[in-house]
Amino acid sequence: MATAGAGAPAITASSPSFVSSPSFSLRASRTSHRQPAGRASVNVRCVSSPPAADTCTVLPFSRFVLLVLFCSRVDCIAYKTKVPRNANMAKLQAGYLFPERAHALSTIDGYSGYGAEQGEKKLRSAIAATYYPDLGIEDADIFVSDGAKCDISRLQVLFGSNVSIAVQDPSYPAYVDSSVIMGQTGLYQQDVQKYGNIEYMRCTPENGFFPDLSTVAQTDVIFFCSPNNPTGAAASRDQLTKLVKFAKDNGSIIVYDSAYAMYISDDSPKSIFEIPGAKEVAIETASFSKYAGFTGVRLGWTVVPKELLFSDGHPVAKDFNRIVCTSFNGASNIAQAGGLACLSPEGLKAMRDVVGFYKENTEIIVDTFTSLGFNVYGAKNAPYVWVHFPGRNSWDVFAEILEKANVVTTPGSGFGPGGEGFVRVSAFGHRDNIIEAARRLKQLYK
Repeated sequence: MATAGAGAPAITASSPSFVSSPSFSLRASRTSHRQPAGRASVNVRCVSSPPAADTCTVLPFSRFVLLVLFCSRVDCIAYKTKVPRNANMAKLQAGYLFPERAHALSTIDGYSGYGAEQGEKKLRSAIAATYYPDLGIEDADIFVSDGAKCDISRLQVLFGSNVSIAVQDPSYPAYVDSSVIMGQTGLYQQDVQKYGNIEYMRCTPENGFFPDLSTVAQTDVIFFCSPNNPTGAAASRDQLTKLVKFAKDNGSIIVYDSAYAMYISDDSPKSIFEIPGAKEVAIETASFSKYAGFTGVRLGWTVVPKELLFSDGHPVAKDFNRIVCTSFNGASNIAQAGGLACLSPEGLKAMRDVVGFYKENTEIIVDTFTSLGFNVYGAKNAPYVWVHFPGRNSWDVFAEILEKANVVTTPGSGFGPGGEGFVRVSAFGHRDNIIEAARRLKQLYK
């Protein structure tokens, strides 16, 4: 919520954060969306690459000679998704030229030039230690970027045009829009407000904003955001366990957007990798934007586990690394230094304080709409309040609040057909703004 319009005092988007916060004003848009070495034992290790032969390699621990045994692929090869590798990636020759030359740029003075495209090692290590302790996520699995939104589009380039996708409905528009741009979809169907060839997973108050997976068709890629933007709902451990099983049964890859994970205050998982088996079927994107006000600074990361394989056994991470090296020169050194500072003890405390401040804002918004008799959702684990205006067009509600109260919300239908009849209200902003907006809303709907 932010105020706008003539005849009203200007309410600006400021923040208590130690750096500039995400904008409180939400502009509405009609755009759619060795086991230890033993003296008398051997370790058997299965090798899936290169896939020229189905072999298991027996490695000696002391005086044993190297033996090569042949076995079936079923017994030997790791789990693979059914998602086909983008055939265009296989056409590329060798690696991208400049990363291969990067080592030569190092000097005793510390000059590094471009890169590393994957992010500075200290920051990758800090991210792994802070957000993925004991989950088997290593530095090399983490790709630092200029934000989760940017990585969503890079992932679409990775998958190519010959894949199908599923999205929560409602959900963040970037998933659908990037799919449209990549040519993965059919035409927009005005009567149902959906694109062809996209599986819309309906999320409603009745199903707790978690889709009925028994009705969801198989797709190659599943975009899933928890806590969700716009509904604010966080998936439970049981629900995410079902999602991972669903993906594995169908051979799909989950792209899990955890941009708001730090707002979770109950026992809902903060990472998809808390779920057993997720590393074989999931990618996770995350961001500093909503924790530390890095919306303009631009810093995020994506986790692509080494265990995640395309249907031909090729590691997904290898192709994503090629995409990153080709289309990205790495996050700004300044932004990465800021990210590293955020993960220090002092930085983590500051981020928790900022998150706590916005959660207090959320409580004010919830109390306001509840006192007026509206049904509200989200808020507990996210900085968004999802307000229901049953039977009303969400753009009409948006216009009414804007014109009569000079407060900006976001119409729910902008997040997909499942958002019709709702508006999203954001808690990002200065406390005085929130209090003033609450007063105006109470006056409007009293």
